[in-house]
Amino acid sequence: MFVAVLTLELRLHQADSLKEKRMVVNSMLDRIRARFNVSAAQIDDHDLWGSATLGVAVISNDQRTAHTVLNHVRDLAESETRCDVAQCRIENL
Repeated sequence: MFVAVLTLELRLHQADSLKEKRMVVNSMLDRIRARFNVSAAQIDDHDLWGSATLGVAVISNDQRTAHTVLNHVRDLAESETRCDVAQCRIENL
């Protein structure tokens, strides 16, 4: 069994309040969970309007599959027009 974790640091373009930030972050988390069947949550930067840190975890019987799924999640995040991916990190646990 392989566990891999993706950490995404996002910079939001037009979030002028925590409410607007939540709308963007929750929308992205819902799409990630629905499309890839992974665990995803905001793990840091809760009180900052312009940034968010997301954590995404996947469990697989193959390390290559786990990394492929997380790379697809990263691609989805990079295609989001309301934010930029400032940093991306994949770790094996």
